[in-house]
Amino acid sequence: MDLNSDGKLDILSGSYSRMESAMAGLFQVLWGQPNGTFKKAAVLNGTDDKPLIIPVEGDNDVIKNICTRPFAVDWDGDGDLDLVVGNFAGTFYLFRGEGKGKFQPKPEEMMAGGKPLKIEGHHSDPFAVDWDRDGDLDLLSGSSEGGVQWAENRAGPGKAPELTAFQSLIKRGPQIEDDQVLRDSDLKGPLSSTRIWVDDFNSDGKLDIFVGDLTNLISPAENVTEKEMKEKLTAWNKSISEAYQQVNEAANDEKKRKEGHERIQKLYDQRREFMIEDNTGFVWLYLQK
Repeated sequence: MDLNSDGKLDILSGSYSRMESAMAGLFQVLWGQPNGTFKKAAVLNGTDDKPLIIPVEGDNDVIKNICTRPFAVDWDGDGDLDLVVGNFAGTFYLFRGEGKGKFQPKPEEMMAGGKPLKIEGHHSDPFAVDWDRDGDLDLLSGSSEGGVQWAENRAGPGKAPELTAFQSLIKRGPQIEDDQVLRDSDLKGPLSSTRIWVDDFNSDGKLDIFVGDLTNLISPAENVTEKEMKEKLTAWNKSISEAYQQVNEAANDEKKRKEGHERIQKLYDQRREFMIEDNTGFVWLYLQK
């Protein structure tokens, strides 16, 4: 995306870091250079020369502050790129652009039917595209719960967007229990924490969807049966809960806290003796009919 209209591609990403003793969702940009390389990542500032950030009120709203994905698009049709932004809470904000990579510092919360636009689940993942091919931009999103959702824009071409509430476009996958054996051969589609990209993959004139997910593959360790694995995991869960409780109760006792952390580490080492885990993810392609 040419964010500052200088003819070179730039890379934009959401991130979070610690600011004033709280976690804050910042925007990082790698400005493109003439030779095809990029400058060092830098925080994207607003027109007030301060970092762009979603403002929050009170500790209960802090998860709105952490950006999960910024999507650069001319949302309001004025010819300048804007930022449609997702966050941990599952809502969306709009930073209006003023051209050449400049954005208004105060965002607007995006609405649908007089209420904040929100996905089912958390970790909103905005992708703006004319999904229903009626000439205006709709909004698609992944979710912490899995699946793909879309909010239809019913305003029509050239008008200020009017979004409906999100509806399911691709149903979320089955919920996997912590002790459920799951191998890659068992997978039939994406599970949780989905992230999406929309494009015409097969050049047939129809938009397709790439869906990335988060998957924890689980199987018994060598010479351990599935029943034995589940029994050992039940006991392990009890032990790890006790270990964390020990750490929490020893807030002012450095020796006991250290012992508690050492116990936790040993327990995680023991977990590998009865089960094999692979925290990974896959990319799935949905071709539109």
